Amino acid sequence: MTKKKPVNARSLFFPIMMALTVLLAACSSGNGNEESSPSATTETATPTSSASASPSASETPAAEDGLYSINDFSNVKKNEGEAIKGGSITFGLVSDTPFEGTLNFNFYSGDPDSQVLSWFDEGLLTWDKSYVYTNDGAATYEVSEDGKTFTFTIRDNVNWQDGKPVTAEDWLFAHEVIGNPKYDGPRYDSNFTNIVGMAEYHDGKAKTISGIEVLSEKKLKITYIQSTPSLLTGGVWSYPLAKHIFGVMDVAKISASPEVREKPIGFGPFKVKSIVPGESVVFEKNPDYWRGEPALDEVVLKVINPTTIVQQLETGGVDLVDSFPVDQYPDNATLSNVEFLGTIDRAYTYMGFKLGKWDAEAGKVVPDAKAKMGDVNLRKAMWLAVDNDQVGKKFYHGLRWNATTLIPPSHPEYHDSTNPGVAYDPEMANKILDDAGYKMDGKFRTNPDGSELVINFISMTGGDIAQPLAQYYVQSWQAIGLNVQLEMVEFNSFYDRVGANGEDDPKVDVYQGAWSVGIDVDPSGLYGKDAIYNFPRYESAENDRLLAEGISEKAFDVKVRQDIYKQWQKLMVDEIPVFPTLYRAVLAPVNKRILNYAIGDGTNLYPYQIAVSQDKPFVKE
Repeated sequence: MTKKKPVNARSLFFPIMMALTVLLAACSSGNGNEESSPSATTETATPTSSASASPSASETPAAEDGLYSINDFSNVKKNEGEAIKGGSITFGLVSDTPFEGTLNFNFYSGDPDSQVLSWFDEGLLTWDKSYVYTNDGAATYEVSEDGKTFTFTIRDNVNWQDGKPVTAEDWLFAHEVIGNPKYDGPRYDSNFTNIVGMAEYHDGKAKTISGIEVLSEKKLKITYIQSTPSLLTGGVWSYPLAKHIFGVMDVAKISASPEVREKPIGFGPFKVKSIVPGESVVFEKNPDYWRGEPALDEVVLKVINPTTIVQQLETGGVDLVDSFPVDQYPDNATLSNVEFLGTIDRAYTYMGFKLGKWDAEAGKVVPDAKAKMGDVNLRKAMWLAVDNDQVGKKFYHGLRWNATTLIPPSHPEYHDSTNPGVAYDPEMANKILDDAGYKMDGKFRTNPDGSELVINFISMTGGDIAQPLAQYYVQSWQAIGLNVQLEMVEFNSFYDRVGANGEDDPKVDVYQGAWSVGIDVDPSGLYGKDAIYNFPRYESAENDRLLAEGISEKAFDVKVRQDIYKQWQKLMVDEIPVFPTLYRAVLAPVNKRILNYAIGDGTNLYPYQIAVSQDKPFVKE
């Protein structure tokens, strides 16, 4: 557009919706994008308490407007038939790129790797439907009266898959590696610096971590500086590291070692039998798994491109899919050989603005006062210019929906449903830019000082919807006079460029990302000044204060903690280092021969219980 004055909201809405229609027409094959995201979760063990069931999606038609609701899905599959002995299933990891292959919980950073890991390894602690640690996992725990000291006991029958016992030394060793200054993973954050003696160990002032004590082969004691509510909901690092394998290695070389990438071990229900790097993994059952011998003999994991997933499901090429592209659901809702499960994802997609850089030596964010996206007026205008409600409806048929704050509804106790975020209003966006001095010069606006303003925007590749969706955002921003240049980047390169490796690409100004959030509501791991995952490189005194209060002693009072995070959500809406775009439903098609399977949190089903009712998958009728 070349208009030099604010554009009427109604006149702008029609061309943008036409653009949406055109973009959707370009995706008429029904193949869509289900972009992956780094996992911010601090625990990956399976929840333990029972789940509620709701009608099967295949029995629930869309409303007359063609929209679906996640409330109409069950997250627990109906068992049909009797289990046979043994059997093999194929799990589809939906991605347009290979998985990276950092197959150790202490080092991985991408969600695809975590999906591989979940079949052969797990945490020592599990949690209930309220995300609170239980004593039902591979380790039990006791807490001192002051809430600062945890004493853990690993069960006697918990062993690594090479037969060696999982020990307290292994658990300590994981902390020592993550706290080592040579550690190259993303885990060292406030949860670790809260351990007594960890900072001194990390800084080389002490040879041991004084707050961690091995009491016996199976007992470990950890003392924290501050008792926080987060300690019971994800703040304890529960992933040991096999010291008998990694103890002789240089810490800087562990993540790239064959023991991580080619022949990893864990103590989960299945063992890695073979790996085709980035493409597939064959798992065989671990008969000595501590919960009991798995029902299946074998699990085959293979990467499936989102453009071919329907064909793979129809022919029985895969039995399970981790996350089905929801834009493809309407055309396949009645697929005869699968049952679609669904749940609200612990995740959201968002637009991030680069506001600084990462100081690797200091381990903290360094804001840049001269950052191109440093003006909150510019950031707010960009939020006002996009209609995420229509994006959710037109691109995702209601199975993704407008996001308002950075705590998703998967955490209903803390998600502030009263906060509307920033509603679509391109007229207001134009006014804000005009008032802030971003003047039109021909087709696009200049900076307030009159210099050229070009905004470099990167988004992830994926299925057919990936680029049209990104183009919609570009067109929305161009409609308010912003010269936004789009670059599509594959998953692994994308997160390198936004700073997952600690190096921020100066050519990136805005990026479309996605987060899978942890079981603990504390957002410090994503937005704290010492968090490498703080990709916008945002820092403020008020943010520091609220994040600290959210894990303070007074936050043990749930109402107090709710108020703190209500304030924090408002701060993020006001300051906009990022803005959320969509909350997400997870849809998982499951072949009808699969038994004892569920998705999401709050179920009492574990991977070792998965069984089949017949040797071969059902195929489409």
